[in-house]
Amino acid sequence: MPLLDSDRLFPLESDARGLARALYDTVADLPIISPHGHTDPRWYATDEAFPDPAQLLVTPDHYVFRMLCSQGIALTDLGVPRADGGPTETDGRKIWHLFAQNYHLFRGTPSRLWLDHAFQTIFGFDVPLSTATADDYYDRIASALATPEFRPRALFDRFNIEVISTTDGALDDLRWHQMIRDSGWTGRVVPAYRPDAVVDPEFTGFAQNVARLGEITGEDTTTWQGYLNAHRIRRAFFKSYGCTSSDHGHATARTEDLPQDQAALLFAKALRGECSAEEADAFRGQMLTEMARMSLDDGLVLQIHPGSRRNHSDPMLAMFGRDKGFDIPGRTDYVAALRPLLNAVGMDPRLSVIVFTLDESSYARELAPLAGVYPALKLGPAWWFHDSAEGMRRFREMTTETAGFYNTVGFNDDTRAYLSIPARHDVARRVDCAFLATLVRTGRLAEGDAYEVAHDLAYRLAKQAYRL
Repeated sequence: MPLLDSDRLFPLESDARGLARALYDTVADLPIISPHGHTDPRWYATDEAFPDPAQLLVTPDHYVFRMLCSQGIALTDLGVPRADGGPTETDGRKIWHLFAQNYHLFRGTPSRLWLDHAFQTIFGFDVPLSTATADDYYDRIASALATPEFRPRALFDRFNIEVISTTDGALDDLRWHQMIRDSGWTGRVVPAYRPDAVVDPEFTGFAQNVARLGEITGEDTTTWQGYLNAHRIRRAFFKSYGCTSSDHGHATARTEDLPQDQAALLFAKALRGECSAEEADAFRGQMLTEMARMSLDDGLVLQIHPGSRRNHSDPMLAMFGRDKGFDIPGRTDYVAALRPLLNAVGMDPRLSVIVFTLDESSYARELAPLAGVYPALKLGPAWWFHDSAEGMRRFREMTTETAGFYNTVGFNDDTRAYLSIPARHDVARRVDCAFLATLVRTGRLAEGDAYEVAHDLAYRLAKQAYRL
């Protein structure tokens, strides 16, 4: 028995299901555009074999370890490294058995779809993972990972990835991207400019990071203009490696457009470590508008993804570091928060600002109306908790009537788990085809148009929006 239903995620009504299946068949094998990922560029640079199954599929996947943590399983028992270098489980088979023993916890979740997709389509399993099958799974996956066909570059080709973006800090030397270039490999892996460490006064080591930015660029980053010039230089450096976007993970969507003398004073205060929480948020907001202006000059797409209350658990943050302390959605204001940026540059069609969110309630109320009028603004339809079938469907339902399809940017997989990339895109294509079939059968979309839209959502819009 296969692990996957061939008609999964399609409508229940037979006529609409048949149309969804027909639409899906035309897009299922399109190349993957992955412009907003967090895969490690080292994978493609060194092309080394992946480690054991647990280190590939369990330990680094925050969807997996968060679910297990919710049932009282310690992250150290899953091999998640501690920030202080303290003891954590290193026996891959032991971690895998713990995962298999608790695999039932993922029933009905997106993770179960992604994992079963990988198990069936990549490794050829036709029986579910369980305590009884754990060793067979582990041995077969481990054997496969030792072969050339399962190296990162070979999988890149097998997954039909046309281009994938990594996420790289502003201070990164991009050595792995240089190694990829030097190797002569033709796979397209591009960086994204992520400047949080040098634009967020509350980021650990902010002043030291800004000083390092000055050292790298030869600019005097103790001055406001020197600091802005340093960003321009780094953005140009990233562009020389194929970068087409910047990426900003701020807590709020706040933007500001302060007079330059006031912005300079706020920057000086941030360097001294004297900003209040309100002033730090204002500085981050100012830098979003500054980055938007830079985008008018260099063409980088500006990505904003607020609404995440990052590292919600102080004890988890202390023990495991950033990105392990739980990121929880929070209410987010966009209409007022984005207004300064949109007043400054939002009517310029040369600019592309893509907004993601964890706050679903804002889609219909705020984001779709904004994207439906401002030429610079586009909506990213999937990110984190919303790269699920239900989240994707809700996104289409809440945004299409106001923003249409063409003020969105296709599917964006925010993955760290390499083997889930094809699964995530498959889910998105199925959900979109199901939505289109429903529109056709309820008389809201011509069937011929549905085939064109399906292709746009699966491939063209992401490529166009990210200038790839």
